Amino acid sequence: MLLTLRGRWGRWCENGPVNDLPDRLRELLLDAGYTIDGVRERLGEVAATALSREETVPALRATRDGDLLGTLIRLWWLGVPVDAPAALPVAELAAAGLVTAEADRITATVHLQPWETGGYVVSDRKVRPGDPALRRDHVVGAGGASANLAQLASRRPVERALDLGTGCGVQVLHLADRAREIVATDVNPRALELARLSWALSGIKGVDARQGSLFDPVADDRFDLIVANPPFVISPGGRFTYRESGFEADGFCRDLVRLAPRFLAPEGTCQLLANWLHVDGEDWRDRVGGWLTGTGCDGWVVQRDVQDPAEYVELWLRDAAEQGTSRYRELYDDWLGWFASMNVTGVGFGWITMHDSGSLDPVVRVEEFGQRVELPVGGYVDGVLDSITRAHRLADAELPTARLALADGVLEERIGPPGAEDPARIILRQTRGLRRSAQVGTVEAALAGVCDGEYPLDPLLAAIAELTGENPDDLRAKAPEALRPLIAEGFFHISTG
Repeated sequence: MLLTLRGRWGRWCENGPVNDLPDRLRELLLDAGYTIDGVRERLGEVAATALSREETVPALRATRDGDLLGTLIRLWWLGVPVDAPAALPVAELAAAGLVTAEADRITATVHLQPWETGGYVVSDRKVRPGDPALRRDHVVGAGGASANLAQLASRRPVERALDLGTGCGVQVLHLADRAREIVATDVNPRALELARLSWALSGIKGVDARQGSLFDPVADDRFDLIVANPPFVISPGGRFTYRESGFEADGFCRDLVRLAPRFLAPEGTCQLLANWLHVDGEDWRDRVGGWLTGTGCDGWVVQRDVQDPAEYVELWLRDAAEQGTSRYRELYDDWLGWFASMNVTGVGFGWITMHDSGSLDPVVRVEEFGQRVELPVGGYVDGVLDSITRAHRLADAELPTARLALADGVLEERIGPPGAEDPARIILRQTRGLRRSAQVGTVEAALAGVCDGEYPLDPLLAAIAELTGENPDDLRAKAPEALRPLIAEGFFHISTG
């Protein structure tokens, strides 16, 4: 049925006034309360939480009263047949290929979910245990990875943005309010078709959708912002287009990183999610950091999670609803054997951000942390990169005249035995942003208490030396090694005022 959407719905999405069904359907959904908050409130905490685990029974119980919102949840989100509501334009939806109708019962052919932007995301129906196997060109809906990328992407307004591997089109919903022009690409034509539905139902017009792999569809273009939730799953073969590229191991993410700078405008930023291998005898930081070497871009790589090979295989077999099938053991064993042949000890997941600053001395920081961070990261990611690059490029000779300011939200903790004259440890802790913590000495702690961007570092160090009885020249000599990491990690900022 969906193969006919291009002819039926596509002309409405692209030509605007030919048909107003998208606008009318969106208005109906909003009036019924079919929104993120409306669905959560209608289901209640228990059913909503169970649904986040893909357990549908509590949600089915909560929506069996037959009211319009409950019926829409059953139809579009839970994917079960319902009695056709009088308010729904069933004949038009059936003609567009979005539902099938039999007597007074209708069944959705797509998954239509409200999204946090206030818009809607259209994808193939969710596949749950016991359902038929996924088709190769399955279009997955928006989920945790989509939300991760949306939270990471810079909030800086841009002229041109590229959503590479748009899938169901969810990243465009986030880019629409800060990019004047948006290009969205995907290798899967069905993904582009469903993405057009997402944009039409969300009231977003003018997206330039192009089919092709990697950067082939935008060979002569440059962008101020590139975002990508690519098919990063590392598997023995590319069985499903939405998650696997068919490249060897983690080669797709490597090539994406290495190619991206050619398509960035000056001062442009590329942000993507990626998986990478942990190989016995090799530091994963060297592996992923090597992807960025030679790109000419400043980079920030963060590993947010790492799974052992068995956990990883189980995750993605479960994702395709293959647990309990006749091929489960065979697929599991083949995948583990493939990992073993490459001496894989784990698979990392994380963020990669690249910035074309034009510097002849690009800096790349690769780190790991799994702690909670302030969301959205995109609200301060540009500042994170600025701190990393400023700390790297600040010469030792420039530091004495630099005016440092303590970042907002930094607290000091002193830890030691009760009654002790001096603490055993002093910790600076960020309550904002990435929420890092760092153990510091008394000099750095003293600086944190007085530096506000008004005075150069040198006289402040002289004053601290006088109070502590230390040699001021010794403090000056130690300052670069002690302060540069704290600047890079955002505890101190260099004031430009």
